[in-house]
Amino acid sequence: MSSESTEVWTGWYRDRRGAEAVVITVGGGQVGARIRGVEYAGTSFASLRADGGAGEELTGCVLEWDLPLLVVSDGTVQQATLSCLLTLNERTDLGLTLHYGGAAFESGLAGADFDEALNRLRGQLPPGTEFAGRTAASV
Repeated sequence: MSSESTEVWTGWYRDRRGAEAVVITVGGGQVGARIRGVEYAGTSFASLRADGGAGEELTGCVLEWDLPLLVVSDGTVQQATLSCLLTLNERTDLGLTLHYGGAAFESGLAGADFDEALNRLRGQLPPGTEFAGRTAASV
């Protein structure tokens, strides 16, 4: 991943053994995280696998992170926060909550498709309101 195209977010990893802070990197069509000393990478959040097969499969766990997002409403740019909750079990579920303008908009569970979850949020926004730019999270 090139440094100029990589975004870094902090979040939490939780499983039956407990919770730990993690750093999530997204860029160059890849997503990565270091969990309990093992590097995980993939082309999407749902496809995270241990580099070289060194770690456990990510299942029965949750990744949670927030990312800043700009929202444009009638020409005015405002700061918002997108809270992301990825559950990895037998099936992968992603839920997004957009905190914007004193309200919370929820995507519901969207499998592992980040773009689908964003589109669900987009459909709830007031007329004339749109996300500003594309987030790198939609890898």
